[in-house]
Amino acid sequence: MNPSALTSYGIPFSIALALGALGCAYFLIRQILSSSAGNERMAFIAKAVQDGAQAYLNRQMRAVGIIAVILLPIVWWARGEGGNAAAVGFIIGSACSMLAGYIGMYVAVRANVRTAQAASVSSHAALKVAFNGGAVTGLLVVALGLLSVAGFYSVMKALHAGSDSHGAKEAIDSLIGLALGSSLISVFARLGGGIYTKAADVGADLVGKIEQGLAEDDPRNPATIADNVGDNVGDCAGMAADVFETYAVSLIGGVLVGYLTVKDNPAALVYPFVLCGLSLISSAIGIGFVNFVKQKSATNALIGGVAVSGIISALLFWMVTASMFGDTARIAGRTLPSFNIFLCSVVGLVLTFLVVWITNYYTSTFHAPVRRIAKASETGHATNIIAGISVGHHATVLPVLCIAASIWSCYHWADLYGIAIAVVSMLSLSGIIISLDAIGPITDNAGGIAAMSGLPEGVRKITDELDAVGNTMKAVTKGYAIASAGLAAMVLFGSYVEDLKAVMHLDKIAFDLTNPMVIIGMFIGGLLPYLFTAFSMDAVGNAAGAVVREVRRQIAAKPGILTGKDVPDYKECVDIVTKAALSQMTVPALLPLIFVVGAAFLGKEALGGVLIGTIVTGLFVGIAMTSAGGAWDNAKKYVEEGNHGGKGSFAHQAAVTGDTVGDPYKDTSGPAVNPMIKVVNILAILIIPIMVRFKFFH
Repeated sequence: MNPSALTSYGIPFSIALALGALGCAYFLIRQILSSSAGNERMAFIAKAVQDGAQAYLNRQMRAVGIIAVILLPIVWWARGEGGNAAAVGFIIGSACSMLAGYIGMYVAVRANVRTAQAASVSSHAALKVAFNGGAVTGLLVVALGLLSVAGFYSVMKALHAGSDSHGAKEAIDSLIGLALGSSLISVFARLGGGIYTKAADVGADLVGKIEQGLAEDDPRNPATIADNVGDNVGDCAGMAADVFETYAVSLIGGVLVGYLTVKDNPAALVYPFVLCGLSLISSAIGIGFVNFVKQKSATNALIGGVAVSGIISALLFWMVTASMFGDTARIAGRTLPSFNIFLCSVVGLVLTFLVVWITNYYTSTFHAPVRRIAKASETGHATNIIAGISVGHHATVLPVLCIAASIWSCYHWADLYGIAIAVVSMLSLSGIIISLDAIGPITDNAGGIAAMSGLPEGVRKITDELDAVGNTMKAVTKGYAIASAGLAAMVLFGSYVEDLKAVMHLDKIAFDLTNPMVIIGMFIGGLLPYLFTAFSMDAVGNAAGAVVREVRRQIAAKPGILTGKDVPDYKECVDIVTKAALSQMTVPALLPLIFVVGAAFLGKEALGGVLIGTIVTGLFVGIAMTSAGGAWDNAKKYVEEGNHGGKGSFAHQAAVTGDTVGDPYKDTSGPAVNPMIKVVNILAILIIPIMVRFKFFH
């Protein structure tokens, strides 16, 4: 196919592939729902989890919807002449992000009981059901992201086809609103779901395990159902909204940088869409690999699926790059071999594998860091905590060096556009990556259903083994999301600079470190991730305290709960956590808006410093917290497998404490840093026209 044909039909081609991915997801949904849901007791427990998750998500969507309506006129006003398109984009981005979270939860709460039933057959059968539950979410989220961005871009370009830019500039401007809508909703979904799941988990563990000596998911624990609900609204709904936002924003960033830095070649705008479309093919093949190629372990099967997807993506990228760009491409004033662009796409794929491997090393029970935490548990709670924090800090080194190397090489090969392509390439694998993430909460819920339904011990053994793998996969996907956020934020910062130059008609803008406003901005931006995570940790602690008090109250009022004579009031704990999560997510979620607008009044240099500071400290905080939390969790599971004294030992008590501390690290504060970083950068781009119009930027 010649370059002009691919450039002309690349976006419709990617839309067609996204529709095909929706078809694959529908097939998987039918397959999952046709699987056995077990006996009546299992169905009863699964229904309680479904109802709790549904009730929470409905209330969260109403609360966030009100906030979105309040912000809509601000988006319209801030973008100036392009306000109408930006406002429509904001609505689309918000709606799709909410829908992505809803889909993630809907599928997971139906796959969990079927995974428990499949575990009574074999470990591989259970893995297939759990993985396919995640694959539905992965395919739907990525297809929604590509459809919303490509579809909205195509419509806006067609509406402005008669302009000097043939509609490209207006279409890209409108995408800024879509990016903000998806990012803002993602922050709320990540925070609200994260506060819910960890408040329930921490509350259930503190009273159930530590005070009463109850096992995980013991039906006598009044917080058990709330804990299981939390797995879905946090790890499934929150993660789905998070990945949708990351995917959409990265694609928009790639298109924006292509327009601003490769002005003479329309292929630069279409190329990111084509990469995302082709990766849907490779993700579908990777999902098939996990389903049909048996491996010795679940980890090998899952990592193998990612490897297959990455290799196929690289081959497809190589085929289309030369076809779209020819032998050379002119980028940022330089004529470069088109092969350089392909190399940048490969960097994104390689970085994905490196982050997966590094995070797996620091969070898997098979490697030294987790075992070191487990060993430290023998000498007490404090040494467990010290070891976990140490692992989290160590875990930042290799990912950051890999990100730095990726930025250096891509900038050398293809300037800022090369970095943007690496980000798009990395996020194009989201379909297979998010499939890994959902295994954790689905198998965790499956274990809870098995325990509460009185299924044989062998079933729980299989679900626990898969849950340990799922914990590692959750850490891997969070590391992937945060690493991609760091790379994407670099692209968005470059977009902020280029957009400033375009709006202010400047040839060059420098952020000089001798300028005190830049330094002030960097300090303020560096503060934001710490303040953001502090508020979210406080929220978990406060909500968990309410759960602890309620569980203690029920046990004191009805001592027969512990003997099985009385039935706990599960709904009360669900209601407490729901109210606490919704009431306490607002302040931290609005911090990025407050910081960006406040810094903007200090000038464009100060705002640029805020973006840099947020990117740097946010990347380190996010990686450290998610890695430490995942390592603490698996250290506890390693002890429970019979190591260092096993369940009930002193080491186990210390490991439970570490796991409890690590819960908000890995599932609330750490992951929420990812969308927060991008909200800051997108807000900065969004308000440029209004700040220039009122001469705050000069």
